[in-house]
Amino acid sequence: QVQLVGSGGGLVQPGGSLRLSCRASGSDFNGYSMGWYRQAPGKQRELVASCSSTFSANYAASVKGRFTISRENAKNEIYLQMNSLKPEDTAVYYCNAHDPYRRLGKYDYWGQGTQVTVSS
Repeated sequence: QVQLVGSGGGLVQPGGSLRLSCRASGSDFNGYSMGWYRQAPGKQRELVASCSSTFSANYAASVKGRFTISRENAKNEIYLQMNSLKPEDTAVYYCNAHDPYRRLGKYDYWGQGTQVTVSS
């Protein structure tokens, strides 16, 4: 089965940095788009950043210039470097893997979520 495990969240002061990591297993993810979503209490889950199978990155306007997504295919891992964090970045962050061809029966797989709290 496909499993995604995210880590790296925590409590940080405004202006600080965190690096999220996600390790995926159960498939060859080289042909997948992978990324990070976040969900704050009372809000819908939103895309933060994604990285295509050809390493083309896309970012939400709110994080562009502050966050950087990367992936290491040999390890089936993706990362999210978050700099200049703001209180509005506080949310649960979810790792995502998207298979446009539904090779294992579904399009999207999700990590368990890791909490990021930005507060002074």
